Amino acid sequence: MNQSSTTQKTTQMSVKRTTAIGKTSRGFTDEERAAMKERAQELEAEARSSPRTKKAKADGESEVLAKIAEMPEPDRAMARRLHAIIKASAPALSPKTWYGMPAYARDGKVICFFQSAQKFKTRYATLGFSDLANLDEGALWPVAFALKELTATEEARIVALVKKAVS
Repeated sequence: MNQSSTTQKTTQMSVKRTTAIGKTSRGFTDEERAAMKERAQELEAEARSSPRTKKAKADGESEVLAKIAEMPEPDRAMARRLHAIIKASAPALSPKTWYGMPAYARDGKVICFFQSAQKFKTRYATLGFSDLANLDEGALWPVAFALKELTATEEARIVALVKKAVS
């Protein structure tokens, strides 16, 4: 075995991992590859856009609503409700897609996002915040939250988080 094949084999072994359901996987899942492909397409579309097109597409509302419409239930209902909560709580944030998921940005930079449970075959959806969100509390704070359903209690907490994130 030559040095090149030894390096390749070591590299291949290093990406081996165990998934959430205990199956061994090599590299990225199909869902992860699809999300990365969607992000690449989003970046290409942004790069191709003229200044006028960028301004016209700045809110990304129709793209986000289209992505939400594609989601299976119950993620679709949850994403619709989150979209309304985020828009009402932080009107300065602009909807856009990010890795094919609904996200909300300030000056083009994502502050928070929704990740469908169905898309990545997980047991819960996720509401996440980027490092640009003002959620810092001491030396440790959460930046992603598991969502199984939205009750009035969860909605009130999300409103507070989103308002704090953009403060």
